[in-house]
Amino acid sequence: MRFALIILMLDLLSYKSLAQIPVRYRNQVFSTAVRKKNIYYGEDSTAKRKTHLLDLYEPAGDSITGRPLIVLMHGGGFKFGSKNTSRMKIWGKHFAKKGYVCAAINYRLSKKNPLRNFEDLAEGCRDASEDAITVVKYLKKHAREFNIDSSRIILAGHSAGGMIALQTVYSSAPEINRLIKKDIPADSKIKHNPARIAAIINFWGAVYDTSWLANAKVPIVSVHGSKDRVVPYNFKNGNPIFGSAAIQRTADRLKIPNALKTYSGKGHELQKHFNPVYAGPVARKRWRAAADFAADFLFFQLFSNSAISFRN
Repeated sequence: MRFALIILMLDLLSYKSLAQIPVRYRNQVFSTAVRKKNIYYGEDSTAKRKTHLLDLYEPAGDSITGRPLIVLMHGGGFKFGSKNTSRMKIWGKHFAKKGYVCAAINYRLSKKNPLRNFEDLAEGCRDASEDAITVVKYLKKHAREFNIDSSRIILAGHSAGGMIALQTVYSSAPEINRLIKKDIPADSKIKHNPARIAAIINFWGAVYDTSWLANAKVPIVSVHGSKDRVVPYNFKNGNPIFGSAAIQRTADRLKIPNALKTYSGKGHELQKHFNPVYAGPVARKRWRAAADFAADFLFFQLFSNSAISFRN
């Protein structure tokens, strides 16, 4: 009996020791990340180059090839924002230190009024989704140069960026056009998830139609504040905007792998009182915790069968 207890204690100590070993793609296994700025990903060399630029974040000193890629898309209501916002820098470095390659991108911003007009909002999302597909094509073309595994590309974003990620995979330009002009006939030949995205990180974003979730089976991990009054946590009366809680309900019913972390009582951008100009250290801490939650989900969805342990 005593011998059995000793063996059990040794097993527990061994398990605890293994649990403390940083695991690539789940824990931060690199101390620093490097950033390559202003890489042009557009297809038209005569276009304004500022619109289609990306910053590439990767772990410093990483020697592994075939790394998973996260494409990060900023918020701003399809009217404002850029790859240089604090969130993009925080998440780009945070995920890179876990072993990911991250591409924080600029995309076309609306010249109309998406913050007040739903049709303009939908149009802005449609255009940005086209840019998301363009950047994925570019990064796949340069996969060997950037040491990217083109079969493990994740679309990620906050607010409008989360909406882009969701619509790019689960919807299409013709379906969004029907929201803008309802008399457009349905197209039965639509191809969903043309970029073959492996997973979605949705930070307080939304989908325009929850029935679209039947179009694909791509895993979704979401984080959202329960008191979000900018992008609804559940749904918003009047306009077809369905947030993370509605997405989870539908994904559960359709058996789409998903997870949702809810910040009870918090508003947009996980702030207590949303301020688009300034977010303090507490909100930034929540953004990092959101990234850790997403990384845990992605690890078990995409890497757990071939997990790579990394010892410092």
